[in-house]
Amino acid sequence: MKASVKIATVLGIPIKVHISFLLILPLFAFVFSINPEPFGFQGITPDILNYALSLLAAILLFACVLLHELAHSYVAMKYGVKISDITLLLIGGVSSMEEIPREPKQEATMAFAGPFVSIVLGIILLGVNWIFIVIAPVFEGGAIYRLLLILGSINIILGIFNLIPAFPMDGGRLLRAWYANKMTYVKATEKAASVGKMFAIFMGLIGLLINPWLIIIAFFVYIGASEEARSTTTTVSLENVKVGDIMSDSIISVPSSFTVDELQNFMFEKKHMGYPVMDNDRLVGIVTLTDVRGVSPADRMAMRVEDIMTREVITLPMDADASDAIKLMSRKNIGRVIVTDNDSVVGVLSRTDLVRALTFLRE
Repeated sequence: MKASVKIATVLGIPIKVHISFLLILPLFAFVFSINPEPFGFQGITPDILNYALSLLAAILLFACVLLHELAHSYVAMKYGVKISDITLLLIGGVSSMEEIPREPKQEATMAFAGPFVSIVLGIILLGVNWIFIVIAPVFEGGAIYRLLLILGSINIILGIFNLIPAFPMDGGRLLRAWYANKMTYVKATEKAASVGKMFAIFMGLIGLLINPWLIIIAFFVYIGASEEARSTTTTVSLENVKVGDIMSDSIISVPSSFTVDELQNFMFEKKHMGYPVMDNDRLVGIVTLTDVRGVSPADRMAMRVEDIMTREVITLPMDADASDAIKLMSRKNIGRVIVTDNDSVVGVLSRTDLVRALTFLRE
């Protein structure tokens, strides 16, 4: 995910923080510092202790969100799903999975794991707080008491809130798993997405009256439901289509010796945005219009394609599923892949080819 920085690796999964997380962290700390007892540190002196406790609470809160996402990821990995990373964002955490398990029981288990961990963690924190109060009543109202109460309460709220059947939240995924026992995976996704959108609209209306944060959450839920439904329909539709059936087999390549100026003119003539770079019938790279734009007009006569091309070319065999191609393009953020057969270049598959195939499949 762009604008994200890796901070650690847990269970072999890269943990990243998005710039939005860095913006929201001080805001959470500020809210905790001005809120009165029991869900804030107002009245704690000196002020430096108040701010330190507030920042600690904000950091630990997002650590709890990370545990929530790690629970999802751990279960998913048990089912053979590869986790690219976990990113902490403005609205919480996101686990980047190559694919959600299609088996309803597996998806339900994975979806429930996060809320379960949050609720259990919340109960443990509140339980420890209660024990401390019983042992030492003077503990009640103090800084540690407030910290445990804040974290325990929010974790329980987080767990319960995520069980709301608003797809693509955890509760929505549980709903899809239930639907998937009764209908096709695509239909189950569409049903769950429709319910998620209704909840998002309702949440947004409530937010207008109570809390503007609900409007932000509702927006992400609505967009997420729409995107997930579209992505699932696209992926499933292309699963039985082979790359070789929809690729462009008229290969237009350029030599690495072309100047960038010659390449620009060639692109203008042929009307394509990217080309494989071939030397003596051997694939040596790929070059796109973006690479050309990275060179100033004054240098385009002197620089050659070999100076700007991408040498690590992403390829797919022609017997691969088209669904694998669209996942690969999304994961690598590229617009085309080179298609090979026994190490020979036989075609190019672009997003346009995939869209065209989907159009025919939906007719």
